[in-house]
Amino acid sequence: MPAPPEHAVAESHIIARVHASVLDVDPQAWNALLAQQVHATPFMRHEYLAALETSGSATPRTGWTPRFLTLWDAGALAAACPLYLKTHSYGEYVFDWAWASAYEQHGVPYYPKALVAVPFTPVPGSRLLARDATARAQLVQAARQWCMEEDISSLHLLFAADEDIATCADQGLMLRHTVQFHWQNTAPVAPVMPSEATSEWLAMPNRFTSFDDFLASLAQEKRKKIKQERRRVADAGVTFRCLQGKDISTSDWDFFYRCYERTYLEHGNPPYLTRTFFEDMARTMPEAWVLFIAERDGRPIASSLIATSAFPASATGQKDTEIIAYGRYWGALERVDCLHFEACYYQPLQWCIEHGVHRFEGGAQGEHKMARALLPVQTSSAHWLAHPAFADAVERFLEREGEGVDAYLQSLHERTPFRKTQNPA
Repeated sequence: MPAPPEHAVAESHIIARVHASVLDVDPQAWNALLAQQVHATPFMRHEYLAALETSGSATPRTGWTPRFLTLWDAGALAAACPLYLKTHSYGEYVFDWAWASAYEQHGVPYYPKALVAVPFTPVPGSRLLARDATARAQLVQAARQWCMEEDISSLHLLFAADEDIATCADQGLMLRHTVQFHWQNTAPVAPVMPSEATSEWLAMPNRFTSFDDFLASLAQEKRKKIKQERRRVADAGVTFRCLQGKDISTSDWDFFYRCYERTYLEHGNPPYLTRTFFEDMARTMPEAWVLFIAERDGRPIASSLIATSAFPASATGQKDTEIIAYGRYWGALERVDCLHFEACYYQPLQWCIEHGVHRFEGGAQGEHKMARALLPVQTSSAHWLAHPAFADAVERFLEREGEGVDAYLQSLHERTPFRKTQNPA
């Protein structure tokens, strides 16, 4: 395989390389750099990104052409990011279809565009892996320079961490904001400690002690609604099995994939991820997954899958006790009233409380999640467009859109699901 192209960046001793595959980057070096980030997630692990490629999920055939960017200083990896050339805008969850349409109407090619993101994964976190702020800025400069050299229309950094967004803003990229809904494991009053309290538990401020403890923090109407929804599922004879890591068998993964695939097909689209991808996850990252399987009359009928931050805590940010869970996928082979809420929210939240998880992120969109105590948070992306006129038009659009997002967030914050006499934040 030919050596990746390289050129000097900012300072003469920093070398930038563009790789045709994440497999061309040393896994240990990549993961070591990831562990240094304040907002590392399991979806940026080398194993996860490699599985997207080798499974056929994110490849040129599906419109995702890998072009991983790395910066090197005296042979050491100083910065890196996942970079993809996109021939469409599917699987991104930050919607730019209108931008692409405007380009097309004016006879200007929008695709391919460059994307710094994790395919099909709208989870906020570090996108620019860097040893320090200087290397992070040099990484943005290198990405933009490469786009100009390759005549790429635009560069987009999606669901990025605050430090990434700040760097992009300093480098002149335009910012865009959207809204997600996250649950915080924070009780409004000091919880009762478990009978065998550990030092880790003692360090957890006001964690919920049980699902009932969590319900008690909610407004009466929200609490009543959740109890009714859970009762409907139980009255339908549905029970759940919870499996974690290597306890998830091949047959369990097979059943999950049937559910996952069916959900996509019911919406008229093939699934983004292949069965091979989940085989790779079971082999290379089993500790990162928790599977809930719904059963009725001894038969599995539905499942939901969440991920956890099951990797060494970052050197500069996340504490060991701050485990984060991420809602990912679900599907059902039979219809049961309120089963979606039970499988995707109540079972995962109950598991999070039992395991002292710091936060549960519910994924993209979904204002209905507020009724389940997932509160609105702002997520951010950064964008650079090579065409000056289109860049000006998009910047004006983003200003108007940003005002709308701010107003939307304000209105959501006024509709807290918690008891008004308490402040869980």
